[in-house]
Amino acid sequence: MNIKITGSGSSIPGKIETNSSFSEHSFYDASGEPILNSNEEIIEKFKAITGIEQRRYIQDNQTVVDIAVEAAQKCITDAATDKETIDYLIVAHNVGDIGLNTHQVNTLPSLASKIKAGLQIQNPSCVAYDLLFGCPGWVEGMIQATVFIKAGVAKKCLVVGADTLSRVLDPSDRDSMIYADGAGAALIEKSTEAGGVLSHKTVSYTSEGEADYIFYGPANNLGKGTKYIKMFGRKVYEFALSKVPLAIQSCLDESGASIEDVKKIFIHQANLKMDDAIVKRFYRLYKKPMPENVLPMNIQEFGNSSVATVPTLYDLVKKENYGGHQLNKGDLILFASVGAGMNINAISYRV
Repeated sequence: MNIKITGSGSSIPGKIETNSSFSEHSFYDASGEPILNSNEEIIEKFKAITGIEQRRYIQDNQTVVDIAVEAAQKCITDAATDKETIDYLIVAHNVGDIGLNTHQVNTLPSLASKIKAGLQIQNPSCVAYDLLFGCPGWVEGMIQATVFIKAGVAKKCLVVGADTLSRVLDPSDRDSMIYADGAGAALIEKSTEAGGVLSHKTVSYTSEGEADYIFYGPANNLGKGTKYIKMFGRKVYEFALSKVPLAIQSCLDESGASIEDVKKIFIHQANLKMDDAIVKRFYRLYKKPMPENVLPMNIQEFGNSSVATVPTLYDLVKKENYGGHQLNKGDLILFASVGAGMNINAISYRV
């Protein structure tokens, strides 16, 4: 039995925020002290490290449900499938359905329930649930869907990754420039076609303080009450470089495929410099140089939209040859992600 992606879709928010949008911010460090460097220096250093030149935010009158429904509907259309035949609707996110200027994480009811209603799926046997797994949430949803299909409890699953991190940003924190909004989706199902999911790997690290690397905390300018998304950037960077290549290696080795067969790696768009270093270290494990065209990236244009980065990038490459990248039948590709938990996962997949 093969398990294949039969459709994909994405929603790219329309509001473009360039790096210059942060030029009037007052930045503070984590201890509450003002950062003395000029904003021009801060922004230039940020761009050099992350590669981000702009990011996308949803409109003021939107929430995450709007873009998630759009991405899911595009995916269903792309797959040319009957939405009433979907067995599971798995929605990965991190911050829920947040209205403008509320900052309150809202997960009641689940996003999956709201998205199912937005798609007007009538079938009660389409089970809708949320998945909280940090930035690797969408990849983990695809893994769970694969396991459901292998077990015979499902034939067809719709996996959505959607976040609106613009609603939980601390404007006094330099790291706020990283985050963005977006939604991506894929339909995965039992198939008679060759290829599909070959292997997967997931690991969670918590024993050495990793659970605290990405968290909710008060504003850097000592704001009271309201909490925002926070991270220890250096610790995340070092963790990712140390652990992610090993997880991807484990996944690829389990597939039985060769490193020379890998055509593309769709990795979570967290930081351009970090992603490049991760993939170079992955190839180094096989004593191979990283191929020039193996790593599609869109963080420069869209920022870090958490669970949405991997499915959005896959959809853009598949449909638009984004960044000059393209996929052909039979190509071996890898999906991989790392994020809060700290969690890491990977999937090997034959197109």
